Amino acid sequence: MSARPRIALIHATPVAIEPVVAAFAQGWPQAELANILDDSLSADRAKRRELAPEMFPRFERLARYAVDQGASGILFTCSAFGPAIEAAARALSVPVLKPNEAMFDAAFEHGRRIGMVATFAPAVEGMVVEFGEAARQRSPVAAVQSVIADGAMDALRAGDVETHNRLVADATAQLHGVDAIMLAHFSTARARKAVQARVSVPVLTAPDAAVAKLRKCCWA
Repeated sequence: MSARPRIALIHATPVAIEPVVAAFAQGWPQAELANILDDSLSADRAKRRELAPEMFPRFERLARYAVDQGASGILFTCSAFGPAIEAAARALSVPVLKPNEAMFDAAFEHGRRIGMVATFAPAVEGMVVEFGEAARQRSPVAAVQSVIADGAMDALRAGDVETHNRLVADATAQLHGVDAIMLAHFSTARARKAVQARVSVPVLTAPDAAVAKLRKCCWA
């Protein structure tokens, strides 16, 4: 295996890039990153409640392109496309990680009542389903309580990170009796410090958990 394994990061929005690159710099600086961005994915996803069938071949093509460029592992950073990512993973021989599966695993270690703050509403329903599927395997008594930080994503896309972080932190007031809080998207990870300043329970982010899992499976 190469001393610097290439990990492809496939994004559906540019605001997801910075947090995961920072997580790799902190948790696995030896990895060589290849960022692949198709921001039409998030725009198309927002138009429909259900994941459109045509999304599935798009994700497989993106994943195959990453492998063709020498990727030894793939991390999708877009949390609204779980079934399409799973289908792409089945078609490939390299490890393919959904954005939140590692964070879900980490959450189960903190208790059975898990809170989740999201900023992209179309992703929530699918994430709750994925959490339930993971819980049945790892922690059957675990349950997730989700809230949406209204306006946070719009603020972030406008370049107002401070307002984004504040709105995400404000949304935690709607969570009650949780043992840990997950920040639902890669883009939301930048609010971790603001959220942790408001709450006494652990605050988990998808980028940090995903980097740790990929490092374990792709770098001996």
